[in-house]
Amino acid sequence: MSSPTRTTTERRALDREIARLAVPAFLALVAEPLFLLGDAAVVGHLGTPELAGLGIAGTIVMTVVGLCIFLAYGTTAGVARQLGADHRTAALAQGLDGLWLAAAIGVPVTLATALLADPLVALFGASPDVVEPATTYLRIAALGLTPLLLILAGTGVLRGLQDTRTPLVVAVLGNVANLALNVLLVFGAGPVPRMGIAGSALGSVLAQTGMALALTVVVVRAARREGAPLRPHLPGVRAAARAGVPLIIRTLTLRTSLLVTTYAVVLTATDAASSAVPIATHQLAMTLWSFLAYVLDAIAIAAQAITGRHLGAGDVAATRAVTRRMLGWGVVGGIVTGVLLAATSPWLGALFTPDHGVREALVPVLLVAAAAQPVAGVVFVLDGVLIGAGDGRYLAYAGVLVLAGYAPLVLVTSALGGGLPWLWVVFAVLFMGGRMLTLLHRAAGERWLVTGAGTRA
Repeated sequence: MSSPTRTTTERRALDREIARLAVPAFLALVAEPLFLLGDAAVVGHLGTPELAGLGIAGTIVMTVVGLCIFLAYGTTAGVARQLGADHRTAALAQGLDGLWLAAAIGVPVTLATALLADPLVALFGASPDVVEPATTYLRIAALGLTPLLLILAGTGVLRGLQDTRTPLVVAVLGNVANLALNVLLVFGAGPVPRMGIAGSALGSVLAQTGMALALTVVVVRAARREGAPLRPHLPGVRAAARAGVPLIIRTLTLRTSLLVTTYAVVLTATDAASSAVPIATHQLAMTLWSFLAYVLDAIAIAAQAITGRHLGAGDVAATRAVTRRMLGWGVVGGIVTGVLLAATSPWLGALFTPDHGVREALVPVLLVAAAAQPVAGVVFVLDGVLIGAGDGRYLAYAGVLVLAGYAPLVLVTSALGGGLPWLWVVFAVLFMGGRMLTLLHRAAGERWLVTGAGTRA
């Protein structure tokens, strides 16, 4: 039996390992939603219809990107397993498979999103003053989809190699460029004309392209040092695509839940004159929720990398120990973020919009979101652990189950006249609570603890 001193030493060692990966990931993940926060802060000063249009277009873009999040998550898990098995060249080769897959997916998705911008925006049934800026933003923002997918894949490779610092540097520089370009192109200066919401979309595309190039160069250089082939390895690319299918289903259920929530919000806005207020309020609340989700997800990123490495090395005991420790981190993180969100809720709206109606409507929604933060901490950590373990099939099944219970009830709540705060209560209790229960059930078992390096060994 371990002595108390040894147990304390082991816990401190786990904390240091988690912090080494989670702290840079935390800062990088905080930087990621700053793209949307920066866009919202700039576009919000153009007017409430423009902000609502950004909300709809941003939801579509993030849905497309979110469906491809397996390019980061699956690559992190696969590369980390190879690294744990001491197959570094195979790890980088598998990472390059992910980059090629990102490019193969990105080009047709970009074309489809740009060509279908009008019908995609029309699905939300918003008023004409919201549809026009939403369509304008979406057509231009579609050009950034391929760079965004390359960012996901490149970040996944580096995380799998236990490097979360390089993505941090790229994310910070990208966000600085995004904010500067947004201000310049939206409002204009000197010879640069005022482009309005179109300038916000173009600024983000330019920043995203620069980030994608930077991460791709880093991965390619590492692959060359290890002697990994740079050309496409079609069996590896196909294997990466097959492994991503369960994660796509899992992500599709999550994004569908968010889309259904947005649709339910639109249904509550029956008066065309005031429809922009609840939509804009929900956009700001969901942007802040995503911001805090990324903060908590930093621990999940560490979970993916560490879990994959330990299972690749065949160390089940270490996997269990790290999981328990990271759950503690997740709960504490959720409490901290919840308290901070509740305390600042009366003033956050003023940062994004001069509309007093939106500011007042935002406060009760943020209080509901704050109460759900500890649950979110547990959900994100266990989600990361199971992704790192390659347990995508269970995550897909669980996602379908939660969506089947949540979607009808949130739509019924809207149809019965439930306001925006009540829709968020349903979101917190049924969606987040359902995810927590399914993840806790799986983590308590043994079936996800599969050891070995996997493919490319």
